[in-house]
Amino acid sequence: MKKITGLIIMVCLVFSAMYSQTAAIPHLKTQGNTTQLMVDGQPYLILGGELGNSTFTSVENMAPVWPKLKTMNLNTILAPVFWELIEPTEGDFDFKLLDELIFEARKHEFKLVLLWFGSWKNSMSSHAPAWVKINDEKYPRIKDENGVSHEILTPFSKENLQADLNAFKALMQHVKDIDSQEHTVILIQPENEIGMLPSARDYHPLANKNFHQKVPKDLLKYLEKNKDDLVPEFHDVWKENGFKTSGTWEEVFGKGLHTDEIFMAWYYAVFTNELVEAGKAIYPLPMFVNAALNRPGRKPGEYPSAGPLPHLMDVWKAGAPAIDFLSPDFYNPRFEHWNDLYTRQNNPLFVPEHRFDHTVAAKAAFAIGHYEAIGFSPFSIESKPAPEEEELGKMYDLLDQLTPLITENHGKGRVEGVLLDKEKQESKLVFGKYEFTVKHSYTTGWDAEAQKHKDDWIPAGAVFIHTDENEFYIAGSGVVVTFKNLEDSNMKVGILKNEEGSFKNGDWKVLRHLNGDQIHQGRHIRIFRGNYVIQRLALYDYKK
Repeated sequence: MKKITGLIIMVCLVFSAMYSQTAAIPHLKTQGNTTQLMVDGQPYLILGGELGNSTFTSVENMAPVWPKLKTMNLNTILAPVFWELIEPTEGDFDFKLLDELIFEARKHEFKLVLLWFGSWKNSMSSHAPAWVKINDEKYPRIKDENGVSHEILTPFSKENLQADLNAFKALMQHVKDIDSQEHTVILIQPENEIGMLPSARDYHPLANKNFHQKVPKDLLKYLEKNKDDLVPEFHDVWKENGFKTSGTWEEVFGKGLHTDEIFMAWYYAVFTNELVEAGKAIYPLPMFVNAALNRPGRKPGEYPSAGPLPHLMDVWKAGAPAIDFLSPDFYNPRFEHWNDLYTRQNNPLFVPEHRFDHTVAAKAAFAIGHYEAIGFSPFSIESKPAPEEEELGKMYDLLDQLTPLITENHGKGRVEGVLLDKEKQESKLVFGKYEFTVKHSYTTGWDAEAQKHKDDWIPAGAVFIHTDENEFYIAGSGVVVTFKNLEDSNMKVGILKNEEGSFKNGDWKVLRHLNGDQIHQGRHIRIFRGNYVIQRLALYDYKK
């Protein structure tokens, strides 16, 4: 009996250990209506930066970069892994460079998001190994409508999929082997900016064969099940052709470039899902895909078509259910517009790539405040010659201090953010009974920068956290805030207390008590553009 009991205890301990290890792996968790990235048991905000594609080619080349990243207060680096470098000869894997990246990141106390440049990077197959590129009979490329091949591996080839799959599985096994305890790697991006160019669809014989077959049942089942919840752009396409539930691609969706794009999106998604499922079976890190955004007026084929774009969100969700979320890459100014599209259908926001320009500090605050985003990351983060002067680093410092407070209040309607510029000078926020009117600090006429930038306003951004009935934290730059009682129009709102401070080891330390001129004799709270501070605020009500 004792032996049996001992065996049961041993089995329980083994299963407990296995469960503990699985639970400790970075993963996603829902809190309220927000998705959090959990790392080592704690909610984690990615205050990130993506390296230029060829920056990490050696330890020596990266040596001067690490201090720059520290200076800008990053906690996470997004870095590519090239298929051609890890599998230079078919079946022989070389992870030396990846190991150096992981060990150096660990030494410098950074987390990593690995970007798998496998079959596709910026639509093209430039990072496939030579043994794939020179054997286009076995590993075929797409063809345009004129029958001309292009440097893009077709997703319709089983050989193409299997080759990528073998490499990706080897990558995930290696990450598991060297990092399953330390959790330096916290997210994986399989492929990069998948998209079809220069045609809306592939005309390879394998593609043509599939195009003239019936639409896969899995896609049609998804559409029927989610008919009332499809994104409007896709719903309207299906509706236009009569909500058909059987037939070929053109029979179900009609003839046109839009159908070519839907067709390609499905097969790109299915291909990528195969990688994600296989990778997660080995080491179940969260995985996401990113998209190069289409520009106004461009037709499918004139932009990287069929990628994980908002109007194709339902196709990607149906074809790639193992992918955790879809993400936008930004090289155009319509930040709020695209993020609104990407946060439909409970898709968590993560901005893995943004042009490293003068807008990123404000946008980081807005993304993490307004959208409760998983994180934010400008591209070519190491490119600036004077990192100590970059405002992104100043904003990241504030967000790092506030991370416990932000994540504690996720999903409760207590966290907000603003992004203001010359076109959008004002936002209104509601916290409980209070309405905040937030304006760009240039609107006051007192901001020293205002005259210098009167034609091209530098964006302002801030995060707001409602921590008690009448207590709030404001962090960021370039905002002026006034207050209104929404519940009782006979009451005015006054500023009971205003402090500027910082968090040290989780404790609030007051640096300055603000009053008088600093709050315009009780009329408003302000942080001038270019100043990056945290303020704690208490309000009170009195009769008019």
